[in-house]
Parts: sequence; structure tokens; C-alpha cells
Amino acid sequence: MKAFGWNMLLALFWVILSGSYSISNLVAGMVLSYFVLAYVARDKPEFANYFGKAPNIIGFILFFIWDLIKANARVAYDVLTPTHLMRPGVIAIPLDLKDDAAISLFANLITVTPGSLALDISSDRKVLYVHLMYLDDEGTQLAELKSLEARVLNLLR
Repeated sequence: MKAFGWNMLLALFWVILSGSYSISNLVAGMVLSYFVLAYVARDKPEFANYFGKAPNIIGFILFFIWDLIKANARVAYDVLTPTHLMRPGVIAIPLDLKDDAAISLFANLITVTPGSLALDISSDRKVLYVHLMYLDDEGTQLAELKSLEARVLNLLR
């Protein structure tokens, strides 16, 4: 992760040289140093993986924020209306993720989304059990969760 280290170092230099010690200035320094490094290290193969991941990370963050907004709106609607639309249930998700960190990230992303909770993982680490507040169609829910898993897998490659 040499490229990330250089990016942080240049961003810290930016903060020190500008004299404004704030998070927004650090973020601006990160963005500026990212583009400077992308230009300077364009011929270095060890940096290519780092610069290819930034669009994936931004896309994943936007996808997850949108998913979070939808889940919050659904739970808020159910709480504020007199009728309850909940159909709770537990679903088993077969995992393609192999790494413990990747499985933990996936389980935590499921848990922070309102209406879902990662319960347990099988002893062979091939199945993740998730409690869903709205288990309308098991096939659709499974497809949505597998889509999230595929995005996590793509992000961590």
C-alpha cells in the first residue's frame, strides 16, 4: 500500500503548508495529492492498482448510501403509519467471500442497514445467517444481499 502512504504524506504536507488544520483541508489535500500521484506515477505498475480502486470505492460508497436511505425510509414509514408491514424472517446467504476481514465487512454492512441484522456464520464460513425485518420475497432479498456481497468482493480485490 505504498501509494496510499504517499497520498497521505502529500496530503499532510498540504495541510501543514496551507496552515489550515481541518478535516475539509485534509480531504482537499487527499484529492489533490491523488491527482498529482496519478500523473507522476502513471508509468509505475505498483501504483496502478491503487488508482484503479478509487472509482470502485466512490461507486460503492454511493451505492451503499442509496441503499441506506431506502432502508431508513422503509423502516420510518412502517414506524409512522398505523399498519405494520413487517414480515420478519431469517435467511441463509451462501458466501463467496473467503477472507475473515471481508466476511466481517459484509456482515457489518448488513447490520448497519436498518431492518437487517447479521446473526451468525456457519462453522465452515460458507453461510451467513441474516435476520430481515421485511422478508417479502426470499429470492429478491437473497439477490440484493448477494449483489452487496459481489460489490464488497469487487472492492477488496
